Amino acid sequence: MNAAARLPDANLFTALRAAFPADLDACAIECADGEALRYSWRDLERGTAMLANLLDTLDLPPASRIAVQTEKSVEALMLYLAVLRAGHVYLPLNTAYQAAELEYFVGNAEPAVVVCAGRHFGWVSKLAFLAGTRWVFTLNEDRSGTLLDRASQMSDVHTPVPRQPGDLAAILYTSGTTGRSKGAMLSHGNLLSNARVLQAAWGWRPGDVLIHALPIFHVHGLFVASHAALLNGSRMIWFSRFEPRAVVARLPEATVFMGVPTLYVRLLAEASLTRSACAGMRLFISGSAPLLIETFRDWQTRTGHTILERYGMSETLMLTSNPYEGGERVGGTVGPALPGVDLRIVDDAGRPCGVEEIGHIQVRGPNVFAGYWRMPEKTAEEFTADGWFRTGDVGQQDAAGYVRIVGRSKDLIITGGYNVYPAEVEGFLNELPGVLESAVVGVPHPDFGEGVIAVVVPRPGPAPDPQALVAALKARIANFKVPKAVFVQPELPRNAMGKVQKNLLRAQHQALFGKT
Repeated sequence: MNAAARLPDANLFTALRAAFPADLDACAIECADGEALRYSWRDLERGTAMLANLLDTLDLPPASRIAVQTEKSVEALMLYLAVLRAGHVYLPLNTAYQAAELEYFVGNAEPAVVVCAGRHFGWVSKLAFLAGTRWVFTLNEDRSGTLLDRASQMSDVHTPVPRQPGDLAAILYTSGTTGRSKGAMLSHGNLLSNARVLQAAWGWRPGDVLIHALPIFHVHGLFVASHAALLNGSRMIWFSRFEPRAVVARLPEATVFMGVPTLYVRLLAEASLTRSACAGMRLFISGSAPLLIETFRDWQTRTGHTILERYGMSETLMLTSNPYEGGERVGGTVGPALPGVDLRIVDDAGRPCGVEEIGHIQVRGPNVFAGYWRMPEKTAEEFTADGWFRTGDVGQQDAAGYVRIVGRSKDLIITGGYNVYPAEVEGFLNELPGVLESAVVGVPHPDFGEGVIAVVVPRPGPAPDPQALVAALKARIANFKVPKAVFVQPELPRNAMGKVQKNLLRAQHQALFGKT
């Protein structure tokens, strides 16, 4: 046996499996909507083993990409764990992505396997096979589909494939400012180190119960929430879709809730949300988008709890967090850097900023990704010569180390917790009939944090109809990227260098969605 073979196994699944409670027949996940299903820890062990064995029978190359675009289900979570278990690379795709977007992801990642909802099999399989994918399976919310049909014939015993900390575990696509999506490569070491840091930082303890009401195609729901519960051996109350009244009804049984700001706004609209309903809760966590200070204060008044805000990215997982205990949770900030994470704020020349000075946020640590899939030049651009990752966010840090995000240098719009880059939407808009050019910006929105809007300059002739443009976009891109309003005007404001002054467009429309 060589030295490499004797290294400890760093497969993330192995670490999560080791945290399962001794009583494997205890409830691990309880479905809170649809069928009243309960999954034991033994069910997770057996289900992931059967799915991993199915992947093994396909004779896939080592570390093959497995692309998944399905609705949220416990079986979809099992598939993620099975991919890790089998030593492959998980590629989650937003369920709202349309054909043009999926075609790019499949072409770029070249997955060996694609799993999709049965109703999409026709068009997904066509583009997948054209791109060279060998296997396309279906997986539906009702536990039907060819994936489970095949897996049901497999053994429920499986030995996890050993992995090293630097081995690739997942690729998360994040939109690029040029319109070209980038695949952030996250390793087993990245994911496990961050999960362990958050377990300690957020005070996870025996008996904790998580309400899981987030999607599982991005960092927040798939990694932060799921890993936390699994690594702690905690039961999850599982919602396939967020429904405010139903969530409030289950709060007395839980101790931890994670959500994006939009979810907190909608929960506050429920009359049943009271201090009594939240009496047994230990922690409410918010992330993925800025939380309005009004929401932060309203939640305190209504529930008696102070929301813990944190900050992270697809490329880095979680970077900062307001304290669980031993310090104040300050509204409008995302807290200090987490243990093991180095964070600095620098000016345009790369010089360190002083206390409260605004600059560019850069980070490094075991949670920071290895780079972008098949984009070595882009990876090199995003890291400094001394190894710090340029987040693209602009912020400031107070004397106590608390970070406040004040802007984004790359024009990123975060709406309802989802990332939207204007250049991508503008590219689709500019291809539509009657559109000469466009500018897409985010403006304050009381529900989504930011609302996407577009300003369009028409070509000569009849002006395009805004509603027709919106309808055309809905057929081509994910709904969360589609502008909530489109304005047609003769020209876009520009500076002396010809650059569109988006700050003027934001100022012009900042009150569009009312009080924020």
